[in-house]
Amino acid sequence: MIERLVGQEAAAKARAVLVAVAVGVAGLAIGGGLVFLAALVVFGVGLEVDLVGQLVLTAVFSQVGFAATALAFVRLTGRGLDYLRARVPTGRDLLWIVGGYVLALGAAMAGALLASLADAPTASNQAAEAGIQRPEALLLLIPISFLFIGPGEELLFRGTVQSRLREAFGPWVAVVAASALFAGLHVIALTGGLSGRLVSIGLLFLPSLVLGVAYERTRNLVVTAAVHGAYDATLFGLLYVFVRYAPGAV
Repeated sequence: MIERLVGQEAAAKARAVLVAVAVGVAGLAIGGGLVFLAALVVFGVGLEVDLVGQLVLTAVFSQVGFAATALAFVRLTGRGLDYLRARVPTGRDLLWIVGGYVLALGAAMAGALLASLADAPTASNQAAEAGIQRPEALLLLIPISFLFIGPGEELLFRGTVQSRLREAFGPWVAVVAASALFAGLHVIALTGGLSGRLVSIGLLFLPSLVLGVAYERTRNLVVTAAVHGAYDATLFGLLYVFVRYAPGAV
């Protein structure tokens, strides 16, 4: 009897991991498919889209795909929208938004400093590279971070992936595992050598942990979406300032 229960528990955990990975990969695939379809429509009607337009198109429709994947998951599995745990923030939630933002940004900066001191290679982000070429795109990505990137990625990775893992492993294993998957799947947005990509994934894992903990402690997706959006918006804003006003900038 005990052996059977152990086997059932192991199977349930393995199933949860497979589902979590499948949902994450499906989100990327559906998001990429929507970007492709949107590009076909734009080009089909004869519109010309420059680098800025391409960046905005990709940022918006990839996140629509993430959100659609999360909603499809709860619909197809019969869990309902309450599974995603989103509500109007309370006063305590607002404190978590502020604290989570500070912690996420601090974790990213601390990780970047350590990587720099260790002379570890890091990869480049495709969106950042495009933003360096066309800095005005970075300004557009600031509101997009709040309206699409934060909500879309949090719906997928915290609302569905972390919640599904939590059912099988409990809260803290789910936080770590979902954060690792979130960071790892960002490899497709990175350019450069393997070692640089691995370091960059490790750096992204740190603020992702903060988001996972914030979701676990507040049980409110609005909190993590706000933290995530503010975090990304800050990075885009800082990059814009650097590109525009650093010594030697054009």
